[in-house]
Amino acid sequence: MNYRQFVGQAQHRLELDELGPTVRVIRAVLTTLGERVDPGEATDLASPLPMEIDRYLIEAANRGGEKFSFTEFLSRVSERGDLNRSTANYYSQTVVGLVSEIVPPGNIEKIRNQLPEEFEPIFVFVDEPHPQTRGE
Repeated sequence: MNYRQFVGQAQHRLELDELGPTVRVIRAVLTTLGERVDPGEATDLASPLPMEIDRYLIEAANRGGEKFSFTEFLSRVSERGDLNRSTANYYSQTVVGLVSEIVPPGNIEKIRNQLPEEFEPIFVFVDEPHPQTRGE
């Protein structure tokens, strides 16, 4: 999947009217996730993604490796994406779900296993991916 397809799928799933807010949400979610996980795992997760997207994970992971709670994760996504907390949660689920359809399942599992159980809500669409990207 190339950059335009990725952003287009995200925009459709997030039900946003414009590309700018869609990219801001993708950046907010992936930057925050990158800050929370091991740099090596972030690189593995990022490698199948379009290069315009993978950099959010990789750059944040190279600065990060921080240990913070799911509440803090949502706060950071909310602030970066200019969202309320509930929307930040749903958008995080949506972006992670889209990423999970592109990267090998093992890469998602490594990230999932690195995070405390309180982070499980962001993986809700990993187990039940949206069918619209299948076969594209």
